[in-house]
Amino acid sequence: MHSDKKYLKSSDIGGDYEVMGPSSQQSVYTSNSPTDNRSSINSSDIGSRQTTGWINTVPMSTTTLSSGAGSIVGKRSNRSAKPSAKSQDTFVKDYVRKRNLILELLAVEIEFLVTWHNPHGRPEQAIPGEDNIATWRSKPNTERTWRDYAKFAWDISPTLAVFLPERLKHEGIIAEIRRKVQANPTAVSHIPQALKYLVTTETLLNDAHELVHMVTWARVSPVEALSYFSRQYPPHPLSAQAAVSTLTSYPSSAVLVYIPQLVQALRHDTMGYVAELIKSLAKKSQVVAHQLIWNMHTNMYTDEEMHNKDTALFDLLESLTKSILDSLSGPAKAFYEREFDFFGQITNISGIIRPFPKGAERKRACLEALKNIKVQPGCYLPSNPDSMVLDIDYKSGTPMQSAAKAPYLARFRVRKYGIAEMEAVAMAIASGEEPPAEEGKDRYTSIASETWQAAIFKVGDDVRQDMLALQVISLFKNIFQQVGLDLYLFPYKVVATAPGCGVIECVPNAKSRDQLGRQTDIGMYEYFIKKYGDESTREFQAARRCFVTSMAAYSVVGFLLQIKDRHNGNIMLDTDGHIIHIDFGFMFESSPGGNLGFEPDIKLTDEMVMVMGGKMEAPPFRWFCELCVQAFLAVRPYQEAIISMVSLMLDTGLPCFRGQTIRQLRSRFAPNSTEKEAAAFMLSVIRSSFLNFRTRTYDMIQYYQNQIPY
Repeated sequence: MHSDKKYLKSSDIGGDYEVMGPSSQQSVYTSNSPTDNRSSINSSDIGSRQTTGWINTVPMSTTTLSSGAGSIVGKRSNRSAKPSAKSQDTFVKDYVRKRNLILELLAVEIEFLVTWHNPHGRPEQAIPGEDNIATWRSKPNTERTWRDYAKFAWDISPTLAVFLPERLKHEGIIAEIRRKVQANPTAVSHIPQALKYLVTTETLLNDAHELVHMVTWARVSPVEALSYFSRQYPPHPLSAQAAVSTLTSYPSSAVLVYIPQLVQALRHDTMGYVAELIKSLAKKSQVVAHQLIWNMHTNMYTDEEMHNKDTALFDLLESLTKSILDSLSGPAKAFYEREFDFFGQITNISGIIRPFPKGAERKRACLEALKNIKVQPGCYLPSNPDSMVLDIDYKSGTPMQSAAKAPYLARFRVRKYGIAEMEAVAMAIASGEEPPAEEGKDRYTSIASETWQAAIFKVGDDVRQDMLALQVISLFKNIFQQVGLDLYLFPYKVVATAPGCGVIECVPNAKSRDQLGRQTDIGMYEYFIKKYGDESTREFQAARRCFVTSMAAYSVVGFLLQIKDRHNGNIMLDTDGHIIHIDFGFMFESSPGGNLGFEPDIKLTDEMVMVMGGKMEAPPFRWFCELCVQAFLAVRPYQEAIISMVSLMLDTGLPCFRGQTIRQLRSRFAPNSTEKEAAAFMLSVIRSSFLNFRTRTYDMIQYYQNQIPY
């Protein structure tokens, strides 16, 4: 456009077409009128109305149309006479269409940045001229106009067209891009994000011939590949092949994250591709093989007592487990036997202490049972496959509060390697080599560090729902880091190892709000003052910063996943001041009290507000609101990945799924809203949760029922 403008007279645009306004070039620089700016969008009605306003940003040269490179008119011979009215007319229309498409995209981008900069829409933070952007964006377009945008974008660049729907959210654009991609897949086969326009329910059901391009398409994310084995898509050999090819191309550590979804994908594996993929992945990595065995064991039954087999999965999981175990030999087999024997002994402590009454007797039995366990070299905790267990704190055995079951906590000395390095060391030990004696002296220990790691071994409690919540929290954490948002999440590790059994990594250097209440008998704000000093101290300010950045992150997570049962036993505070949520037994469509849905969207108590300044107008609370909006805007583009992760788990029978999970989850992302509308939506959620009487009432119920202070 910049190179073309010198071939146009101001009168060419401002005369017949009146796109630039009727007056001289001066209006190009000074016009700020927020009047109708859409008359020139559709080339068919250029000139129907006069257009002024913020779009008048490109000055037109007063030089006459002349020859030159890069111009339709300029390609004419120097000898030729003045260009014909028809060619000039086409050139001007083409120029105007380009300019309006760019302005449309700029309007979206400017609105995003303005919203990010000023989520509250405060007048003192307003950017001059932003009202004109809002006016421009609020003008309705016809269906034809949206489709013309998509066609024109494709003519300019198929890559531009593929990303157009993410900015100009309209069904007409999506439908047109889908048609374009399906008609010419090779034009965009190098773009992973374009595959969703080729692979649809319709193309799979119709066995469309263009699906063959899937197999050579640019690599999509693991979760998108797995989604082809979910309810979201009908089964098809080409989508299955593409998914398998994609998943095998990723390192083991990337696949490890999605093992629960991978095992559930077997339900829709009508052609056996997932079963073969699981065997292949198990051969590539012993740690992946172990995690698959634990997860498959967990999903064989629909109850914790292992009385009811999962009819859809039991036989398949049993044969797959046997196949993986039969393929083990040499060091791999020794590694497996050592790991499962060690972990089996640790889990069995729960059964040993269960007959003892709660209190001192059970504690004594726990310590006695723990004393009998000897650490075997080359073993790890299922929840932390990146760290090797070196020792056990034999004084740490602590039974948890449970009358019927007997979960307990223990601490282990671990050396952190990373998954691939830990596996290499374990395999070396299993093959008879001595474990590295000194850190830094061996190639395996160059990045290692030792620390104490506490873990809870749960029995009689299905932890698969916690695994799902923490998968999404981990994804959110990655998104926030990627966009540079100063937010804090701690996605601790949870692994289900058998029906009703699991290992839970403990949050380090943290106590529950309940524990702090029992120990101090003071409010959270008073606790901060006592621990860090008054508000003027650097220590208090640093702790408040940690509190706000974690509160905002968990508030958005809590809203999107609808995490409930947020009493003070499920909320932790670490020594830096971060708030950390644990225990995700109620989420999505399930909540305490027979799914009453009593609690508000966000847990925002008066003591939390006190730490953040005490009122909505306080700067720390305003910052909290801004971070919530920015976190919400940051995760919205990833909504389909999150929905796919959840969709793959729908058939597990977990209590959080009651039929409307996906529809409700998608609606909470406000998918069709502009950035400005999404920001207003998030702020309304915070306002409705602010000191909500239901939060206090729920805390009171927990106090009277379970003696949990508030």
